[in-house]
Amino acid sequence: MHLRLGCVAIATVLSLGAQEPNPPASPAPEVKIADVKQSASPADDFLIPAGTNVPLSMINSISTKTAGEGERIYLETVFPILANGRIVIPPGSYVAGTVTSVKRPGRVHGRGELYVRFDSLTLPNGVTRDFRARIGSLDGTAPGTLDKTEGKVKSDGNKAGDVKTIGEAAGAGAGIGGLAGAAAGHPGMGAGIGAAAGAAAGLVGVLLTRGPEAVLAKGTTMEMVLDRQLQFTTSELDFSNSMSQPHANSTVPAQKKPQASFPGRRFPE
Repeated sequence: MHLRLGCVAIATVLSLGAQEPNPPASPAPEVKIADVKQSASPADDFLIPAGTNVPLSMINSISTKTAGEGERIYLETVFPILANGRIVIPPGSYVAGTVTSVKRPGRVHGRGELYVRFDSLTLPNGVTRDFRARIGSLDGTAPGTLDKTEGKVKSDGNKAGDVKTIGEAAGAGAGIGGLAGAAAGHPGMGAGIGAAAGAAAGLVGVLLTRGPEAVLAKGTTMEMVLDRQLQFTTSELDFSNSMSQPHANSTVPAQKKPQASFPGRRFPE
């Protein structure tokens, strides 16, 4: 009897325990968006921020006299650009650009104008980035001036040259007029008339001649301002196999073979 009551009590306790609700599950940890972005960004990225100045040197030459809209220009970097203590853009990297507009100088007034845009950068190992950049500064020894807001190169005026041309023509006319006036017995009058005629001829020559052209000569140095950041990875910055190789058309002069010599006899070389 007691055994049967004990079994019933144990069964009752077990059934009550089975009916108890399960404990609430612990909430999942909150994941922040910033943490996801940080983990998604590779640890070996090297960033060149927008606004960085990259010194360049012209490989070819362009001028308002010969250049046309859409003509390509080619440059190379002349100073290393670093990120995180590592050279990202080494000297000798190539930059390609485009002439977007050309304005020739006028005969009476106006200056030559060149609008230039930079389009792409190619590292020595062939890794390339496309962008749109402008000229930030121009070598102080280069002819012309730079409009930084538009990336426009303007030629210098030639007022001094115009005055010199008119003065030289007036002087030559005065000399000729003086000789003619002396022959006629009026040297002073002849010199004055000749000077006026020479000055007029010099002025006509100035009006028929264009002003100085805007020129970016080979070797001209300038700075390119990046309009966006450039991002590179460690694998893209491997320059171990990008050393300059001899030109394929270069030939090494063949060495002359030593010729045998015999005593008492010489052979022509």
